[in-house]
Amino acid sequence: MTTPAFRGVIPPVLTPLDASGAFDETAFERLVERLIAGGVHGLFVLGSSGEVAFLSDDERTRVLEASVRVAAGRVPVIAGVNEMTPARVIGQVRLAEAAGVDAIVATAPYYARPSAAEVETHFRTIAAATSLPLFAYDVPVRVHSKLDHAMLVRLGVEGVLAGVKDSSGDDVAFRRLVMANRAAGSPLALFTGHEVVVDGALLAGADGVVPGLGNVDPGRYVQLFDAAGAADWVRVRELQDEVAELFEIVFQANGVSGEAAGLGAFKTALAHLGVISSNRMSQPVPSLEGDTVARITAIVDRAGLSA
Repeated sequence: MTTPAFRGVIPPVLTPLDASGAFDETAFERLVERLIAGGVHGLFVLGSSGEVAFLSDDERTRVLEASVRVAAGRVPVIAGVNEMTPARVIGQVRLAEAAGVDAIVATAPYYARPSAAEVETHFRTIAAATSLPLFAYDVPVRVHSKLDHAMLVRLGVEGVLAGVKDSSGDDVAFRRLVMANRAAGSPLALFTGHEVVVDGALLAGADGVVPGLGNVDPGRYVQLFDAAGAADWVRVRELQDEVAELFEIVFQANGVSGEAAGLGAFKTALAHLGVISSNRMSQPVPSLEGDTVARITAIVDRAGLSA
């Protein structure tokens, strides 16, 4: 397999569930087809937006196999292999390899509280165990540690890492990473997961975006990325403002977890559009209902979205 170029809009694909809470493979197929039709440049499955922490290995395998089957080589499939320790991550890598994905994404260890040196060893150990390109997933809210930009660039220069998905929400740190990467010859493909400041990230030099909201509106993110490539920054700002207005769906639920408010809003929007059959969340996360659903669907309708 040749290594694809990783760039552009690569949504972290949701994992639709049916009314019983089981993986809804038919709805997943519809979602993936809609994303590809919307022009996305890749698919990131089994990330935070894919509720990876809630899925069994059997369920993860079904998601991986369905992703590769439906994508059918049209776009690269990147798989999250997130687990607590290198040995457990490598077990997930084997599932991803067997499914035929194009690259993998791993966080720093969690539950265990590693030192900076241990985090670096973690990534080196994973990379040594596979021929797949490895992306580092910088998401402190999940793992309670921020990845050091100097370490990331060093591992990029050495060929250990192929890129970084930055979901830290730390725009200063991301800018420092972009600058250090550029100074080192740009060994890393750099992606922001920060949905409402994609314009700034692309202007700084990001290679792309991994937006959870891209599940709902892939087309605007693709237009935004293309406008940035054409240096049409007026249009980029217009599109980013439109995306930010749609992102208000995640603020419509009160008194629930971030999972329920954010991913629940994305699922609710897609269920309203008829892309997935249910806004069901993984246990114990509640599904959104009532007035919250009405507020979300009103925002989606104002955005002019369709299935």
